[in-house]
Amino acid sequence: MERTWRWFGKNDKITLAMLRQIGVEGIVTALHDVPLGEVWTREKIHDLKTYIEGYGMRWSVVESLPVVESIKYAGPDRDEQIERYKISLRNLSAEGIHTICYNFMPVLDWARTDLLHANPNGSSNLYFNYAEFAYFDIYILQREGAREEWAQFRFPEGYGEGRDVLAEADAMAKDMTPEKNHQLVETIVIKTQGFVSGNFKEGDKEPIEKFRRFLDLYKGIDKAQLRANMKYFLEAIMPTCEECGMNMCVHPDDPPIEILGLPRIVRTEEDIQWMLDAVPNKHNGLTFCAGSLSAGAYNNVVEMARKFAPRTHFVHLRSCHIFPNGDFTEASHLGGRADLIELARIFEKENPALPMRVDHGMTMLGDEDKGYNAGYSFLGRMFALGQVQGILATVDRELGIKYQQPGFFD
Repeated sequence: MERTWRWFGKNDKITLAMLRQIGVEGIVTALHDVPLGEVWTREKIHDLKTYIEGYGMRWSVVESLPVVESIKYAGPDRDEQIERYKISLRNLSAEGIHTICYNFMPVLDWARTDLLHANPNGSSNLYFNYAEFAYFDIYILQREGAREEWAQFRFPEGYGEGRDVLAEADAMAKDMTPEKNHQLVETIVIKTQGFVSGNFKEGDKEPIEKFRRFLDLYKGIDKAQLRANMKYFLEAIMPTCEECGMNMCVHPDDPPIEILGLPRIVRTEEDIQWMLDAVPNKHNGLTFCAGSLSAGAYNNVVEMARKFAPRTHFVHLRSCHIFPNGDFTEASHLGGRADLIELARIFEKENPALPMRVDHGMTMLGDEDKGYNAGYSFLGRMFALGQVQGILATVDRELGIKYQQPGFFD
């Protein structure tokens, strides 16, 4: 697979010169300076593409060309926004960029409750604590119906036996301070969203009020309606994708659970099969994010990879570990539930030219002091890339594929 890296543009503290040295072949990025819902011009695309190529790499994948909320909830400007999306697709294609990773998650792009959770070896990882998230939902967001939903919450079989998440959240409320509340809001709302052209950004005033306004947009929208809205969007853009050779690859919900009363429609094998069947076009495909999928105890990640490999256009190789109490954390790229070694075998057999990135990595050896985006450390991801390159070299030898260390003697 093509070794790619998510890079956040010219202002990223991790430079392209650094990435070239560690074996990165392709860049995964976006026009992060373009406001949500505006057209990506060919001039801006060309400028960034040329800049990347100047360092001996290529712009392999767009992550993300955002699908705005009004497309997801079918707002009055939905068709106008879809037309703008088509123009951006054409402009990207004209510059030779043909793979788009996007998501159809309402409001939140991804969610964690701790961005620097301590590992036994002294590094740290992203972490999701159900009780902390329930506390945020009930006591900070104060969402209508949240208490009743968390009272009925049940973990998948084999996890969280005897755990009462609502009781834990109520116990937390006795010890929380304004400072701790602020930190939780920063973690859930700002630091995981503000750097990905999302709905929230650093410096937002009253982010919780803004959050509530976004949730209000989805009142009355259930899973069936969100599915219908996704189908509408995909059917509308597929003729453009056919015309331009654009591969759309949806990212699974992260985490793959129902949260905040919002419908989630790309979290299980059944969900993904529905999406592929609803719009059975080869350009309608999947970003196989092993990390997101492995955070769901009900997902057999290896079997899903075997099933969906033919419709996979982009791969995120990372893995999650689920604790006995149901909470989960990012795991080592050689551990966790995802079995990246077997996934490498599956995808190398199916299509050894697929772009792949290691996705989140540990924060280690001073990464935490560098101001990197949450989940996107340099040394931690470099360590993960080294692990994955070793996996790929071994798998390629098994399969009789010639492996060459990227950047050496070529």
